[in-house]
Amino acid sequence: MASTILVTGGTGTLGRHVIPLLLDAGPEVRVFSRHGREPGDGVEYMTGDLVKGEGIEAAVEGVEIVLHLAGGPKGDDEATRHLVRAASAAGVRHLVSISVIGADRVPLAWLRSKLAAEQAVAGSGIPWTKLRAAQFHDLALTLAEKMAKLPVIPAPGMRLQPVDSREVAARLVELTLGAPAGLVPDLAGPEVHTMADLLGGYLRASGRRRPMLPVRIPGKAGRAYRAGENLSLDGVVLGKRTWEEFLAERVGRDRSPHGADKS
Repeated sequence: MASTILVTGGTGTLGRHVIPLLLDAGPEVRVFSRHGREPGDGVEYMTGDLVKGEGIEAAVEGVEIVLHLAGGPKGDDEATRHLVRAASAAGVRHLVSISVIGADRVPLAWLRSKLAAEQAVAGSGIPWTKLRAAQFHDLALTLAEKMAKLPVIPAPGMRLQPVDSREVAARLVELTLGAPAGLVPDLAGPEVHTMADLLGGYLRASGRRRPMLPVRIPGKAGRAYRAGENLSLDGVVLGKRTWEEFLAERVGRDRSPHGADKS
């Protein structure tokens, strides 16, 4: 087993689930992110910026496995190119990364960046493992919360297959502790939902009432979403936790004990 595993983006939504699982498995864990933390939980924290290429050489020093979780709305391709150059020079023996289902099929700028990041990993010369996952329940909830503040909720004509971030974390840890496997089967949620389904579930769980207005997504991206290019239906690994179960925990827990918000 590697003496140290470096996790990029280890303080994010996914990283917060990954880190305890890695620590339980036994290896030393080093986290690289833009915002450092004080030591004390058995993790070594190092700060830097992948997009700017700052602090990466020090972070990969002495590391045999890198779990690349860091990502954002833009710059993932450049960040990953910086990482793989430093990791290759440091002799990293396994690079594990996460991407998004549909990165190679949906013509959106942020997905093109994800695809370019995938290509940087595959062309790095480092043995690698890549997992493509569906959108997390957490992201769907954030979108629903923001849209529910509007007097009328737009419901884009698209389907999603949201997956629980804890299940993605468990799968990534399994892959990280295993041998390099290349592109592994996608991981998606157990059910396919329309946006109206997801939004309606949130409204019911939160006790809100809002009218919804169907919205057609224009252009090539709209055609890709209507064709289900963002979904993975064949040869996919399905998570078990449903959107409704996630909402019951998160939204039910957060609601006021004095009654639902009927606004």
